[in-house]
Amino acid sequence: MPEDGIFPVGKLPMEVLQSLLEHCRRADPRLIAGPAVGEDVAVIDMGDRYIVVKTDPITFASDQIGWYAVHVNANDIATSGARPLWMLNTVLLPEGKTNLDVVHTIFRQLREACDELGILLVGGHTEVTWGLDRPIVVGVMIGEVPRERLLTTAGARVGDRILLVKGIPIEGTALIAREKAEALRRRGYTEAFLRKAQGYLYDPGISVVQAARLAADMPGVHAMHDPTEGGLATGLHEMASAANVGVRLNADVVPILEEGARLCAEFGLDPLGVIASGALLIAVEAERAADLIARYRQENIPCVEIGELLPDPNQRVMVRGAKEQALPRFDVDEITRVF
Repeated sequence: MPEDGIFPVGKLPMEVLQSLLEHCRRADPRLIAGPAVGEDVAVIDMGDRYIVVKTDPITFASDQIGWYAVHVNANDIATSGARPLWMLNTVLLPEGKTNLDVVHTIFRQLREACDELGILLVGGHTEVTWGLDRPIVVGVMIGEVPRERLLTTAGARVGDRILLVKGIPIEGTALIAREKAEALRRRGYTEAFLRKAQGYLYDPGISVVQAARLAADMPGVHAMHDPTEGGLATGLHEMASAANVGVRLNADVVPILEEGARLCAEFGLDPLGVIASGALLIAVEAERAADLIARYRQENIPCVEIGELLPDPNQRVMVRGAKEQALPRFDVDEITRVF
């Protein structure tokens, strides 16, 4: 808990969230996956298939906010092995700053991103809200998956190897370059650099739907998780918490993308704690890890082994050089230091 009792911007600390969620649980035989730290979706038994439901807000971004909302929510549906199909959005708009062009722009972004992934917008709510200084979009994504194809974060097992698809910090790089472009120009960053960093939104891209579908089709995959707020390190803590296992990260092999590394160095951020949508964590049987990496290579998608899951849930460590240390956790995302 913070010393003054006031929580900072970002996710609630895991221990606080765990305590809150324990009071939300109710017995229901149709609820296959419910509220838990590290689990990003709810799963409901519909008889012949499971319905998978996800909600996530977009709070850091203002540029391309509708596009973010679709892809961030679709990512979590896809990591469960499900196909994202339907979406609702609550769009909250700032008083005194909202005109027809703002509204049209957000809804165009929502439609285009949904069309890209084959998702249907089915409802929601839109209003101009007192007390906001920027738009906020809260998405609800619904998908479905055959019963035998469901994956949950809790499915990760001791001895699994942890693979990282693409690299870090994709979303953080795009956010900083888009939201702080003028400040970066004043610091001497070129237009070519800014265009490439801003383009991280699309290349390598914050969507992991394609990458998750590929992994879901491979034998030996036990769990997937997309690290978001709190970055890769916090994503690993979430995976370990959900599965009640320990984790060892080999930090020296984590791919930190060039423009992301430069922006993190510029603002003194730890790349392991910067919002990391676009990356995908996979827990896979040790004997199957090389096959899955090779499968990604065939699709020209970067994928590396970065660690393993351990028997002791209290053992969450990071190896850097020859030194083993505690795996850091970022309850407050590093990117908040820029905004």
